[in-house]
Amino acid sequence: MKNLTSDLPPLRATRVLDQLRERIRYLHYSLRTEKTYVYWVRTFIRFHRLRHPAQMGRAEIEAFLGWLADERAVSASTHKQALSALLFFYGKVLGIDLPWMNDIGRPRTKRRLPVVLTPDEVARLLCLIAGEHRLLAQLLYGTGMRINEGLRLRVKDIDFERLTVIVREGKGGKDRAVMLPECLIWPLREQLARARVLWDDDRRCGRAGVEMPDALARKYPRADASWAWFWVFPQAEHAVDPRSGVVRRHHMYDQTFQRAFKRAVVRTGLTKLATPHTLRHSFATALLQSGYDIRTVQDLLGHADVATTMIYTHVLKVGGGGVRSPMDALPAPGLSP
Repeated sequence: MKNLTSDLPPLRATRVLDQLRERIRYLHYSLRTEKTYVYWVRTFIRFHRLRHPAQMGRAEIEAFLGWLADERAVSASTHKQALSALLFFYGKVLGIDLPWMNDIGRPRTKRRLPVVLTPDEVARLLCLIAGEHRLLAQLLYGTGMRINEGLRLRVKDIDFERLTVIVREGKGGKDRAVMLPECLIWPLREQLARARVLWDDDRRCGRAGVEMPDALARKYPRADASWAWFWVFPQAEHAVDPRSGVVRRHHMYDQTFQRAFKRAVVRTGLTKLATPHTLRHSFATALLQSGYDIRTVQDLLGHADVATTMIYTHVLKVGGGGVRSPMDALPAPGLSP
């Protein structure tokens, strides 16, 4: 059997889930991916009554994936997520090749049209979000960034002179440049002034600097405490870094913003199931309605495949492909044709 971990260093941890975390961190996967993979591997082990994964094979994996699809009725994307976690775990942690995984049936992904808000609906929604949450929502709608891309913005990523925002390590680990809305220049400057107060307080108290990507903390030992690397949207309180255990200032939590956004949606009275990601969909649709070409929108959104961006062209279509309903051609009741 082919050993898939021969080019990786030996694991130091002894517990299975700790080994999984160790391998994920060595390969520089995100914390979100780490939490997701650990969740699914733990669920898999508990499903089989705490049997060691090395003692299980095709029958056990198929039973687990079948249970997810049939009993729990998870979505196709969630099913793929669980499958990816098991493939990574068996391949990168246990070093076991699973070539038969390609034969396992996978739920078909159904194409769904995204929820899109009109400019009027966006304006009404933004009016009901307060403070820095409103600014973040404005930035998401004005640039098309994903929520985590907006939350992870650093001071150095905003170029006021060129009206540009640099999105670092977006989906797929890619960087891209998006426009900075002119109407947000002063609100952003005011936000940076508020963030500067927190940064000054951290420096005065000698607290640890912000989290740095990959090995930059070792390459540039003082960069984490510099103003350039500080968060544009810092959290008011300090928290324990889940990986290093260091107490430091994190960026605003996504759950905090999502709750504020949900409250605003309820107050607006919208019947659309809008989430912060809806602002990204609305951004793309608004650009296409304004006449920008699909490749430009693809580049701004950071899509690897233009087919992903094409979904917004379906949203723009008038119901029924622009065909006039025969119902509208009927004469009014009581009138002769």
